[in-house]
Amino acid sequence: LAPWVPVVGLEIHAQISSNSKLFSGSQVQFAAPPNSLVSFFDASLPGTLPVLNRRCVEAAVMTGLALNCSINKKSLFDRKHYFYADLPAGYQITQQRVPIAVNGSLSYSLCIDNKMSQMVTKTVRIKQIQLEQDSGKSLHDDTRSQTLVDLNRAGVGLMEVVMEPDMCCGEEAAAAVRELQLILQTLGSSQAVMAEGQLRVDANVSVHHPGEPYGVRTEVKNINSIRFLVKAIDYEIQRQIEELENGGTILNETRAFDSKLGCTVPMRDKEGKQDYRFMPEPNLPPLILYDAKSLPTNMNHQQVINIDWIHERLPDLPSVKRKKLVEQYGILPEHSFTLLNEDGLAEFFESVVKQTQMKPKKVIGWILKDLLSYLKQHSLTVKESPVSSFLLADLLNLLEKKEISSTAAKQVLAELWKGEGKTPLEIVKEQKLELLQDQKELEQICQAVIDGHKNEVIMMVLG
Repeated sequence: LAPWVPVVGLEIHAQISSNSKLFSGSQVQFAAPPNSLVSFFDASLPGTLPVLNRRCVEAAVMTGLALNCSINKKSLFDRKHYFYADLPAGYQITQQRVPIAVNGSLSYSLCIDNKMSQMVTKTVRIKQIQLEQDSGKSLHDDTRSQTLVDLNRAGVGLMEVVMEPDMCCGEEAAAAVRELQLILQTLGSSQAVMAEGQLRVDANVSVHHPGEPYGVRTEVKNINSIRFLVKAIDYEIQRQIEELENGGTILNETRAFDSKLGCTVPMRDKEGKQDYRFMPEPNLPPLILYDAKSLPTNMNHQQVINIDWIHERLPDLPSVKRKKLVEQYGILPEHSFTLLNEDGLAEFFESVVKQTQMKPKKVIGWILKDLLSYLKQHSLTVKESPVSSFLLADLLNLLEKKEISSTAAKQVLAELWKGEGKTPLEIVKEQKLELLQDQKELEQICQAVIDGHKNEVIMMVLG
């Protein structure tokens, strides 16, 4: 029988990096005391009205442009109804019919067979990006068998990025999410820290035989780390294949990933299609955006959003930064990925290169092998490194001038990690690690060794 073909599509919720919520002036802050950041609108008191946050719209436009989307100059808000304790209004304001951005694409690279040297670039199509509110948070207290609700997160602005089912395994999905995360962080449109719930991934997974229609899909909800994303998707693919090969059927259901057990578990079925009763949001007019051509002359620029103006100010995206690193320093493409994947590492590398005579190709070895592995071992970020770029450059200069051997350089680095404030040169002097430059002095040492071991010399000569 022909092999199974897995199909994976993702829906990603990214929390917009903004000081206040999408439709209210309440502050956005992680881990604030429960219910301390809730406006009347967030609590859905009667008569309260939404006011759209300009910053959130700009962040969505910026993200759409970075992901090669068409930006809709007119987009609409809708109400999506569902009843849950942490949704006080009984509906969520979202963009279902005409979202802010559509038809984009994201290119990402991944290694084949875990060999960094063999990288392939793939593209996933982006169906749309929509603006919507987050819901609150229900905290289940099992010991007292009660549920408490914290509405701090209710109404926080989200961008939902919907990817087409163009991927086929956990590794591909992880590489695409990682690239999206880097793009969002580069733009500043979302901090995208998964551990703080700023980036949450839902994965749609199905399997079918080649040439046949797609199989029934399941949705694995709220995956909150890239490592779990790989495991959840690969587990789900395997589970579906085994189920079908044993004559079973796949249910169209929502599942959750249990990270402790390493498997997905059913949450609720989707058989009875949930009717969200979508309707236009009556309290918000259509969202109108402009470009340089359509910008009204007499309009106050503070009140409109100019897509072209945002486009001109987009920073270099990760793909461009990597290309520049490869061209400028002659490093390998796979090294440019590692440099960008670690926050602050590319800047650290460039700073060392500027301060040392050593060739960038040699510097990269010290950065990736020695610096990065030490930081990983001690769970430190680049910014927390006890060895600054200045100290590492100093050390590499001693090595480059042949004042010390590379073995000695490793010893000096080990001392520098202790963060005692000594310079590389002081450590070299203290531990007498210098290489001898003086030919005469070297000859004298050799002569002294020979003179002190006459018997051994005679034995060697007689051989």
